[in-house]
Amino acid sequence: MNNSPLEASYVKSINGTDDIIKDNKPKITFLGRSNVGKSSLINSLIGKELARSSSRPGKTVKLDFFLVQHKLFFVDLPGYGFAKRSRESLEHYRKLIAWYLFRSGVVHKLAVLIIDAKVGLTDYDRESINLLTDNKIPFIIIANKVDKLSMSERHSQLKKIAEDCKDHPVIVYSSRTLEGRDALMSLIFTK
Repeated sequence: MNNSPLEASYVKSINGTDDIIKDNKPKITFLGRSNVGKSSLINSLIGKELARSSSRPGKTVKLDFFLVQHKLFFVDLPGYGFAKRSRESLEHYRKLIAWYLFRSGVVHKLAVLIIDAKVGLTDYDRESINLLTDNKIPFIIIANKVDKLSMSERHSQLKKIAEDCKDHPVIVYSSRTLEGRDALMSLIFTK
């Protein structure tokens, strides 16, 4: 695949039931903990700054829908985990994510679970893997921010992540260098 920008546009943000969920276009859902780089990864796939990204965790607060190549949606979910928010806000986001993934009626083409390569799997990530597996949602795990690892860290961290993820495929990714972009694009556009 080449690195030219994809045809993509922001469609809308939702906070609950909406007709876009019933739209028959395939949906690729991006999830992960706060500050893992979901929006930056989406922007690196699209080839332009479309998803809101920030160095401050928790920028995405609704379900953001982007129409890509006029034929599928990228859906950017709020991050889970340590965002500096009230307990009520965190519970709201947790419920919103769970509703969208498991109870909204959306037909998932693929869920992209993004983890930080330096941090490895967190308890939240393990819970997400179990829930996606139990609910039979097809997913891929992305070890993001691999460019922030030294060569020695890279080998040991990626080995540990592969062991922790067991039977689940992992794509090594960098939004900065675009390592892993072709592999992820192939899964998105061929599955």
